[in-house]
Amino acid sequence: MSPATSFNHFPSKQDLATALVERYAAADAGVLADISARAERLSADPLQQLLLFVGLLADEVEEGIRVAPGCLFASFCYERELIDEETRTVIAESMLLWRTRIRELLDRVVAHHPPRLPVDLDEVADQATIVVEGSYVLVRALGDATIARAQLSQLRNYLELLFAP
Repeated sequence: MSPATSFNHFPSKQDLATALVERYAAADAGVLADISARAERLSADPLQQLLLFVGLLADEVEEGIRVAPGCLFASFCYERELIDEETRTVIAESMLLWRTRIRELLDRVVAHHPPRLPVDLDEVADQATIVVEGSYVLVRALGDATIARAQLSQLRNYLELLFAP
């Protein structure tokens, strides 16, 4: 679709941006649901589900890096003044969906495997997103696609050390 053609479907650049972010958010939610369901199918133990979730997330991120150079949400967040409140809300809700889902996994883990150290589970849930987004930045800056998997592997190690019996 040429730029001129896109304006036949969207009255403004902002409307196009919002539609793009909404589409990306829907796909992102699908990835979250898929890897959550796969992890739950592969193990009944909440800690193993969490560790599998991180491993499956590493696969998704690695594949994502092959197809796209970065995260659309991050790109829009860096140019925050160029997007409207509706678009910012879509991005925030998507990020909160990840926090909520990972927090649910962590709550189930804690019920069976109390952490070895005091932790804030919302902060641990956010850490997964931070590792993913930070990995995209490093991959782009350094041109090394192996960084994302390595960082998610470190996150997995941390979770295992934190919760393993």
